[in-house]
Amino acid sequence: MASEKDFDYIIVGAGSAGCVLANRLSEDETQRVLLLEHGGSDRSMYIQMPSALGIPMNSEKYDWGYYTEPEPHLGGRRLHAPRGKVLGGSSSTNGLVYVRGNPLDFERWQSEGATGWGYRDVLPYFRKAETRASGGDAYRGDSGPLATRYGSLANPLHEVWLTTGTQAGYSRSPDLNGFRQEAFGRFDMTVGGGRRSSTSNAYLRPALGRKNLAVQTHSHATKILFEGRRAIGVEYQRDGYDGAQVARASREIIVAAGAINSPQLLKLSGVGPAAELAEHGIAVVCDRPGVGENLQDHAEFYFQVACSEPITLYSVMNPFSKALIGLRWLLFKNGLGATNHCESGGFIRSRAGVRYPNIQYHFLPMAIVTYNKSAQAREHGFQAHVGPMQSKSRGSIRLASANPLAAPRIQFNYMSHEEDWADMRACVRLTREIFGQPAFERFYSREIMPGAHITSDADIDAFIKEKMQSGYHPSCSCRMGAASDPLAVVDPETRVIGVEALRVVDASIMPSITNGNLNAPTIMIAEKAADLVQGRAPLLQANVDWYEDENWRTSQR
Repeated sequence: MASEKDFDYIIVGAGSAGCVLANRLSEDETQRVLLLEHGGSDRSMYIQMPSALGIPMNSEKYDWGYYTEPEPHLGGRRLHAPRGKVLGGSSSTNGLVYVRGNPLDFERWQSEGATGWGYRDVLPYFRKAETRASGGDAYRGDSGPLATRYGSLANPLHEVWLTTGTQAGYSRSPDLNGFRQEAFGRFDMTVGGGRRSSTSNAYLRPALGRKNLAVQTHSHATKILFEGRRAIGVEYQRDGYDGAQVARASREIIVAAGAINSPQLLKLSGVGPAAELAEHGIAVVCDRPGVGENLQDHAEFYFQVACSEPITLYSVMNPFSKALIGLRWLLFKNGLGATNHCESGGFIRSRAGVRYPNIQYHFLPMAIVTYNKSAQAREHGFQAHVGPMQSKSRGSIRLASANPLAAPRIQFNYMSHEEDWADMRACVRLTREIFGQPAFERFYSREIMPGAHITSDADIDAFIKEKMQSGYHPSCSCRMGAASDPLAVVDPETRVIGVEALRVVDASIMPSITNGNLNAPTIMIAEKAADLVQGRAPLLQANVDWYEDENWRTSQR
């Protein structure tokens, strides 16, 4: 297959969605499948060891190295927008938190034109993907490729966090991915056997022995080729080969390159806003003004508190302890190396009148800039990553030039809606209240960040402007909707509207961003899309209910 140039399906991007598709489509041995990936192997200790998560995300070898344009509402700051450039994509470089989203996210998708993507439609695909270490039920899977598990909560501060949530008047959920998300609770993580359960490990590696699946790494897709309006092939550059390489697909081409690279590739290929394509001298195949628009992300900040007792992870932040953690992980695949440390969190509403949670917490028993490999903890402390889930700000992915090797212009337009500022102020004040509960009194020394003096709206706004970070959840830039919607890019079958034999399957097709981390819903999208591609009947709808606070109109909790 290594020299084969003609396939039934070509998948662009071996990431969270692409690896799923490669596995599912190649299950039919009569179908020839090519998977193209710009990055290389994921066989690195820093990828496979869960606690090393901050290293690959900041590595030139494994990250595309994207930065935003100067963000106008954040004082012109340019924020890092990491994307995985490796087998498994961002599932090989992310924080391993497994959050599906709130059921009402998917009900909202249906109202936005994504027919057939309501919660009862997508839940069977979440279950199909998953093997949960503690077993399956009506909401959770027990026989899928993707391993998920809870952390051990070995650090006592996790239990303190969960207790303080109930003291503050919030509920505790036995499963944040089950019946009730609005609560404090334990987080699942994509870890199996002590190793990262990326889509490369879970889906791609078991399929590599199939003769009908070809995987080409170090292959950068630069253009989708068309005959008229039918996609027929992919042009790409491959390391070690001179000139453009071409692979052809007799059935379909599936772009699974992510919320940044998928709209860029469509535009480079002539599918996008006609005026923008003309600006760069690109011939228009299909004028789709929604390509690259509607870009969404989660924004967050770190609320840090100094700890009065030496029980935080700061105790193991010295070189000797790190070496022991790494050695234990190498030998036994357990211990502190086998967790992402974000083992608990929660979802709450910012105010009365919000129908379902719009604030997410990740609790960490250490005070550190989590995803920065060069960051250093300075003292014993703990923190909550906190931010709004349902921002009204919208950004875009635009071409910088017609050069396919040039990074696109990424503009999230963070904090461009006044409601985002109100939600961020609520995040500061509600988190301060939570950390002020009796359960934390024994451990609470002082507020490190934002700082106890940050109290007024103006002070909080200035803090957010300086310290807000991306949650690394770019999405919605090729959004799904009705075929009649001029701003939709793909229809509910994931087909690019206005052309033939071309689909997009990744986080970019979300109509709107979901509540929580995006890896789980992206994998679900690919599982469901695999059935759509093959013309299979969808899995039967799940017969389940979900929690919604009956007093949401009048009560914040």
